[in-house]
Amino acid sequence: MFGGHIWELAIVLGLALVVFGPKRLPEIGGALGKGIREFKQSTSELTDSITASHEAQAPVAVPQPVAVVPQPSHAAAPESEASPAPVPYSNAG
Repeated sequence: MFGGHIWELAIVLGLALVVFGPKRLPEIGGALGKGIREFKQSTSELTDSITASHEAQAPVAVPQPVAVVPQPSHAAAPESEASPAPVPYSNAG
């Protein structure tokens, strides 16, 4: 279960027994358990309140993309405004 670290755990528990004594260890263990339990409870309450506030918010309307049809940059020019006809090239000369 501890993957070979049982001796390290035994040393830590032995030192705690020597430092705090047999009468204080149950009190310390109880206080540590109570602290962990309160921490778990407060984190779950925070998670629940965040989830509830996220669900309570009105959904934001996302604008739908609009197709843009390209328009010609200019209309066909009338014949009078058309560019002059090219002059034929002659080899004479």
